[in-house]
Amino acid sequence: MIINLLVIKTEKPELLKRQYEMLGFVFDYHQHGNGPFHYASEINGFVFEIYPLTKSMTIADNSIRLGFEVENLKNVVDQLKSTNWTILSEVKETKWGLTALIKDLDGRKVELKNKFLVHDKN
Repeated sequence: MIINLLVIKTEKPELLKRQYEMLGFVFDYHQHGNGPFHYASEINGFVFEIYPLTKSMTIADNSIRLGFEVENLKNVVDQLKSTNWTILSEVKETKWGLTALIKDLDGRKVELKNKFLVHDKN
């Protein structure tokens, strides 16, 4: 089984879209039928969407923990330090490889893992 869709909801879709673009996502703005306009990014068959809160929601759910592989993890984390991401854990070696933990504007924890390319020796 492979996850192919993840939807998060926020009070500030535009700001969150800009924040996740710093991780490498490229978003389109669209809607399905009569549904709300939202941002969607597709990478390798995985669709990541950012929707506005529904009328019945007052705050975004920040209990979900996300995880993404990124290239050049150390460089990405260094670049995020001067942005609105919160760095919770610097890059460190774990049994799963190099990882770092950050937090988005809604308080969701996002684990970043270094993506090793075939030619990488590290």
